[in-house]
Amino acid sequence: MSTVLASCASLMYAVRVLRSHGLSEQSLKDVFQATVVGKLLYCAPAWSGFCSDADCTRLNSFLRRCDKLGYTDKHYSDISTKFQEADDALFRSILSNTSHVLHTFLSERLETTYSLGTRSHNKLLIPKTSDLDDRHFIIRSLYKNLY
Repeated sequence: MSTVLASCASLMYAVRVLRSHGLSEQSLKDVFQATVVGKLLYCAPAWSGFCSDADCTRLNSFLRRCDKLGYTDKHYSDISTKFQEADDALFRSILSNTSHVLHTFLSERLETTYSLGTRSHNKLLIPKTSDLDDRHFIIRSLYKNLY
């Protein structure tokens, strides 16, 4: 986590240099979104489950600082919300692309006799195993074939 934050801090220096050279505010926000936020959320569905509370606090304080400097379009949102959005986006892309590598790990949903509400898909996750961490389906999917 420290290396990710150090890398983001160096990217922030580059954004400050661009600001000092007269780049417009909207362009600065676009550069921030593409570089810093992109760095933070790169592969987030795979590694975000391993973040401790202290790591999330450090990430949140970094994002709050960036918000105070005026680099974000919207008001600051919690890093766990951003992680959840990244998980949802990945799951939607897996559902919509039948050629996706992870699509084969999703099985059709079993018909049930009760109705708790409608779902946006008709898939089931792979069965749980007792050996794997239950926080992310990617980890479970990758290691399921090993056992």
